[in-house]
Amino acid sequence: SSSSSGTVSTSGVRTLPAFVRSGILLRLTHQPPPALRMAERLRAAGVAPGTDAMTAWGRLRETEGRRATVIDLYRLVAEPRGLEPEELPLEERLALGRLALPVIWPGFETTAGSERWDPLAVVEYDSEWPEKFAGWRSRIVEELGPAALRVEHIGSTAVPGLAAKPIIDIQVSVPDLAAEESYAPGLARAGVQLRSRDELHLYFRPFPGEPRDAHVHVCPSGSEWEREHLLFRDYLRRHPAWRDAYADAKREAARAWKDDRLAYTDAKNHIILDILDAAGRRDET
Repeated sequence: SSSSSGTVSTSGVRTLPAFVRSGILLRLTHQPPPALRMAERLRAAGVAPGTDAMTAWGRLRETEGRRATVIDLYRLVAEPRGLEPEELPLEERLALGRLALPVIWPGFETTAGSERWDPLAVVEYDSEWPEKFAGWRSRIVEELGPAALRVEHIGSTAVPGLAAKPIIDIQVSVPDLAAEESYAPGLARAGVQLRSRDELHLYFRPFPGEPRDAHVHVCPSGSEWEREHLLFRDYLRRHPAWRDAYADAKREAARAWKDDRLAYTDAKNHIILDILDAAGRRDET
C-alpha cells in the first residue's frame, strides 16, 4: 500500500519518498521499531538481560561511541514501564541527563548560580544573524585581546538558509584551555557566564535574567573540537541538501523534546555524525 508519507514494502519497512535537493539524492528509511533495535543493539554490545539501565547504556557508549545517546538511556528506563522515552517525567529525564553528561563529556561539571530555563524554539533563518555575531565578536575580541586566537561563528545560525534556535554560537580558540584566568573574566565582561566545563571545552551563556542570544564555546586552538565544528559549518554551507535534511531533523527534534534541551541535542546526533562522516570522506576541511 502507499500514502503521501511513503510506501510500505512486503517486509513491512516504510520507505519515505526519495527527494532531490540541489542535485543530491537523499533517501530516508524508517528503521524497525525502536524496542527491537534496542534489543539488537544490547545483544551486539554484550549486555546481559536484567542489566540495570545505566550500566547497559554505558556499555552501549563503549561499543557505539557517540551514536549511543541520552535518549537511548531514557528508553532503557522507560520501556520496562511500558513508556516511550518522551513519556518519562521531565524531572526523571533531567536526573538521568545529569548522570549521563559526565559520560558524554568527561570531566563535565556545571557552575553554581548559572542555572536558567528558556523555551526552546527553532525558527527560520534570519539574515541579521551574521550582524549579531559581528557585534558579539567585537566585544569578545576587545575583552580578550591576544588570548583569543580565533573567534568564529559556528552552529546553525552560521549557515545561510538554515532554520535554527535564535542563539548565536561562537567558538573562541585559545592557546591553553586550562588557563581560564586568561579568558573567563574577559568573557564575563563581554556578557556571558561560565555554565559548564569538561575536558574538551568550556561553555558560556548570558547571565540569568539577560536575553539568551548567544552561546560561547571555548576550545584549544588546533583541537579536534575546533576542527570538527568548523568542518560541520563549512560543509553545510556548501551542501544545501544536507542543510535542508538537517533543518528537518532540527524541527522534528524541537517538536519531540521542546522541554528537554539535552534530548533535543542528542536527537540530532545521528544526522550530525552522518554529515561529519560525509564531510570527512570528501576531505573537505
